[in-house]
Amino acid sequence: MPENRDTDQTDPAEPADAGHPVDWRAAVPVSLPFDDPFFSLEDGLAETRHVFLQGNGLPERFRDGFHIAELGFGTGLNLLTALHAWRAAGAPGALRFTTFEAYPLAPEAMIRAQEAFPALADVAEDLRPFWREGARRITRPDLDFTLIEGDARDTLPAWDGRADAWFLDGFAPARNPQLWGEALMAQVAAHMAPGGTAATYSAAGHVRRALAAAGLEVARVPGYGRKRHMTVARKP
Repeated sequence: MPENRDTDQTDPAEPADAGHPVDWRAAVPVSLPFDDPFFSLEDGLAETRHVFLQGNGLPERFRDGFHIAELGFGTGLNLLTALHAWRAAGAPGALRFTTFEAYPLAPEAMIRAQEAFPALADVAEDLRPFWREGARRITRPDLDFTLIEGDARDTLPAWDGRADAWFLDGFAPARNPQLWGEALMAQVAAHMAPGGTAATYSAAGHVRRALAAAGLEVARVPGYGRKRHMTVARKP
């Protein structure tokens, strides 16, 4: 979630017992604990396509069993965007998508947020029943999805998978530093296939240094919208 997003008129917050507590600014949920929006107030879908798809060279790299892993599931927008691109590309087989999330949104909040993207309506409709059931695993002909709940500093080291592409989408490093530390970035690199990539909206120097210290080739590239830069990385 990019730093320093503009604010808008706020709706009442979700009840504290309804999953991750949020305020609503227009159609965008904003985390109360982290005081950060879940996606761009400007255009969340365009941001996701620029940062996470383009930043990882997708959909050109798609193949059967291509595995995306993600830090920070949030509203599920990145999953919807990736699956929509998978279907549009006519990719064969199934997309694998594993996400690590410490504070899942309540199902109705996630569904409400996804309704802000009519271009993804077909994909959102397909997955909506699973969210209503609180699903952490979804298996469909073109999708193998797993949500691993808990602190990624604990759950990622215990994971036995390796991803072809990483979406690093935690709340802003200044607000959520535990998801951007050097030890966790080393785990991201360790759970990346050879030639795998990572992308994030953040251009923070300490994030780039942590990825480089993990043995990745790191570059700062143009960001989305008013963000001048973002970060991409590749495993040699």
